[in-house]
This record gives sequence, structure tokens and C-alpha cells, in this order.
Amino acid sequence: MLVAGVALGGGLAFAAGEGGPSPVDHVVNHPFPVKHTGEFWAWSGQQGSMVIAALLCVAVLVYAAKRIQTGPQTEGNERYLTKNPLASMIEVICLYLREKVVRPLLHDRTDAFMPFLWTVFFFILFNNLVGLVPLLDLAHLLVPSWKADHIAPVGGTATQNLFVTGTLAAIAALVVNIAGVRSLGIGGYLKHLTAGTPAFLWPLMIPIEIMGTFIKPVALALRLMANMTAGHVLLATLFMFVGLVWKDGTNILLTGSVTLVSFVGAIAIYFLEIFVAFLQAFVFMFLTSVFISQLSHHHDHEHDEGHDHEHAHGHAHAH
Repeated sequence: MLVAGVALGGGLAFAAGEGGPSPVDHVVNHPFPVKHTGEFWAWSGQQGSMVIAALLCVAVLVYAAKRIQTGPQTEGNERYLTKNPLASMIEVICLYLREKVVRPLLHDRTDAFMPFLWTVFFFILFNNLVGLVPLLDLAHLLVPSWKADHIAPVGGTATQNLFVTGTLAAIAALVVNIAGVRSLGIGGYLKHLTAGTPAFLWPLMIPIEIMGTFIKPVALALRLMANMTAGHVLLATLFMFVGLVWKDGTNILLTGSVTLVSFVGAIAIYFLEIFVAFLQAFVFMFLTSVFISQLSHHHDHEHDEGHDHEHAHGHAHAH
């Protein structure tokens, strides 16, 4: 965080007043190695961050899995205990997501979908967390010419790129609809598009349900992208003022106060961003689970039971 403050403060101080870079420069994707807009490029800073996040995700989860698995029989009951702190934390997260979040929605299909849902959660989480590391600023500090040319091989948050979140949402939508067809059958899936309404409302409901099939993943992509972008823009804006005390020494009291308040505020927002990183990974996974559950026999049974209960209650009340 201190490195981020120094890097951003030194590079962005008085940006608005002197026509320098804006906070948005730290959330846009930096191509590499081309320098001119419009040229074809096959790599970017956010792509580099995504590769780092994916490698860390695999390494950390494999490391944790080896320490969560049951030990040899010679350890007795101790072989069932996870002693590593990191592995224990990941185990608690996985169990909570499976038993308290997904199982009430998917019931007996929970175990079949958990590998996919865990992968979605941890992949998004690691990308969100890697995005909080000032890799872009460090790269520009090491090679100043990259900053002048607005290029970088690594840096930025992959989950604030609409192409990344859109791809994740498209994969989620594919899983949701394939699961719906497998659970309900072709006929049941098509019947679901009528939303259980009378036939004379089908010309209205069927187009709405079809649009909803596409709107749901779009909302997933936009929500994740917007939340990750907003926090980073706010952080960059606050860090813009962290270099003021070195820019103008004529009023140390004023510039020093602005620097102190901005730095403390940025640190507070930084901790909030860590929470948001976990929250947005959870929200994406949770909504994917909800969409899967909406296209299942369990959802239809609960819907029918609700109608039966209301009908029985109304019938008893009438008598």
C-alpha cells in the first residue's frame, strides 16, 4: 500500500491542474509492446495480471488441498484435522459456500456443481486481489519509458475488463442453460419460458423470458466490472493528492494536511477494496447458483407447492 501511495502520488500529483495523467489511466488496459493506438497487440497489462492470478490460484489451492486431505492412519484422529492456517481458512470458505450457500439452492445437485462454482469464486477472488497490488506502477517505475508510452506487460485488474467479465458471464450462462435442459428436459425448459402463465400471455412472457436469459449474464458481467473499476478510480484519485507536499513547499501546512488526509482515506478505501474483492467473487458465484436453481425440478416443485398451498388456504378460507 505504501508503494502504491508513493508511486501514484509521485506520478499523479497535480494531474488535473497540469494536464497530466488522470486516475482513469490506472484502470484502462495497457497494451504491450505496441505504442500507437489502433495497432494490433497480443498482450496487455491486465492479461499479465490475469495469468499471475491464475497461477497463484492453482498454486495456493493445490497447496491447501494437500494439507486438507486426510492423513495417514498412523496419525489416528489427528489425520482428519487441517493444521495449516491457510489451508484451514480455505477449507472453511469452501465448506461455507457449499453447505450454507449452494446446498439450500441446488439440494442433491450441489456436489456436481461445486467444482465449477468453487473455480469461479476463487478465480475471480484472486484476480480481484492481484489487482490491488500496484504492479502497473512498479513496472512504470522500473521502466519509465513504458509510462510515457502507456504500455505495460503486467498490471491492472483483469476483472475490471469487460471482455474478461463477459467471458466469465458467458461461461456461467452456458452452464446454467445446459443444466436447465438436463434437469427439465427440452420440453420442460421450453415450458419454463412461459413462466407458468395462461396461454394468452405467452406472446408477452416468452420474449421477456428469452431476453432475461441474456440479460442475466450481462448483469453479471457489468456488475463485476463496474464495482472493481469504481474502487480503483477512487483509490487513484485519492493517491493523486499524496504528492502535493513535495510539489509546492510554500504552504507545507496546507499541502501536508491534504497529503495526510488523502493517504489515510486511501488506506481506508484500500481495506474496503479487499472486502469488495471477496464480496464480488461471492456475488458472482451466488447469482450463478441462483440461476441454476431457477431451472431445476426443485424450483418447479417449490413453485407448484406454493401455488397448491395458496389454493388450499383460499379454499379453506372460502368455506
